[in-house]
Amino acid sequence: MRIDKWLWHARFFKTRTLAAATVSAGHVRLNSVKVAKPAQGVVAGDVLTFAQGDSVRVVRVIAHGARRGPATEAQSLYEDLTPQAPARENVPGTPQAQDGGRPTKRDRRIFDLDRRRMLE
Repeated sequence: MRIDKWLWHARFFKTRTLAAATVSAGHVRLNSVKVAKPAQGVVAGDVLTFAQGDSVRVVRVIAHGARRGPATEAQSLYEDLTPQAPARENVPGTPQAQDGGRPTKRDRRIFDLDRRRMLE
C-alpha cells in the first residue's frame, strides 16, 4: 500500500493530498530513511517517523486498512512508539496558578515587572 494512502487510512492526516504533500516535502521517514515519493510502499513491521502538530510521531505499521473507517478501526492499523514528552518544569519567575485557577493581578504585575527588568 502507498505510504500516503496508509497515513490517510490511519487518520494521521485529514486528506490524502495533505499526506502526499508531507511525504513529498521529505518530512516522513520510513525505517529511518527519508521518503520523497508518496507512492513508496509500506508493509507490516515498517516504522514511520513524521511530525504531527508540534510533536514527532513514531509508529509501527501493523496492518493495511481496507477503508478509511472510524478512529477505533484506524488505531488497530498501527502501534504507537512515540516516546513520552518530559514533564514541563516550573520556570522561576512565572506566575503560578492557585488551586487550578488563573494567576492573580498581583502575580501578573510581578511577572511583568520581572520581564521588563530582563529586557533592560
